[in-house]
Amino acid sequence: MRKLLTILILFCSTTTTFSQNLNLEPPPRTHKNDFYIYWGWNQDWYTTSDIHFVGTNFDFKLYDVKAVDKQKEFSADYINPTKLTIPQTNFRVGYFLNDKYNISFGFDHMKYIVAQYQDVSITGTIDNTLIEYNGVYDNDKIEINPNFLLMEHTDGLNYINVELRRMDQIVNLQRWNMGNIQINFIEGAGMGVLFPKSDVTLLGRERHDDFHVAGYGFGSNIGLNITFFNHFFIQSELKGGFINMPDVKISSNKNEYAKQHFFFLQSNFVFGAHFKLFGYKKKEIKS
Repeated sequence: MRKLLTILILFCSTTTTFSQNLNLEPPPRTHKNDFYIYWGWNQDWYTTSDIHFVGTNFDFKLYDVKAVDKQKEFSADYINPTKLTIPQTNFRVGYFLNDKYNISFGFDHMKYIVAQYQDVSITGTIDNTLIEYNGVYDNDKIEINPNFLLMEHTDGLNYINVELRRMDQIVNLQRWNMGNIQINFIEGAGMGVLFPKSDVTLLGRERHDDFHVAGYGFGSNIGLNITFFNHFFIQSELKGGFINMPDVKISSNKNEYAKQHFFFLQSNFVFGAHFKLFGYKKKEIKS
């Protein structure tokens, strides 16, 4: 009986020591000091906006103007290096400060088109060569059409921003021997500047289309990230925010401008990779 008890104790001790030394699960990889980069596409929605036009012969405001994005049908342009900016796109690079938090720089290439043939309210004055629009307005109705106004930020409504994001792992299939896949929840917030190329034709005058720093924006986002083999990922994001542009260029005259503000909602689908420039360390597993 004593020999049997001794053998049992030795067996349990050996098994415990072996199980401590043998790591059956691959050590988790830390994200600290990771760099990442991604590219993808977006679809956008905008609230109505009051647009104030100021110029040499006019000073008027349009109320509750509707606008839409310009979603391009899927084609080779989405992956053609010479035509990558034709669709609505997203680009971002970031750096993980620790396992959860990262700071990133991004470029959201949205598109914004004032909808044609909508009736809006107008207040202000117009004294222009197009006599049909001359007058003093006081909350009157007017139709937006090509003779009166064409306005687009289509190359584009460029939101250049910095964000602080957090990533939390919610599922690790590797732990269940179901492949090297992790599912993560993303959340963050940021702010930046608007650098649109605004295409504007107002009151039959010469068309103006130029890049210009027009204002600022800020917003927040949530997303779902699926990472494969520790380095590659696809990600779905939903971003919402506020844009204020007090200096939209509408002509070559620097004293003529439009100003507007609105809220936006952006749905993104992106793919990318993250990596360490100097290799990586695995988390220590305490026995």
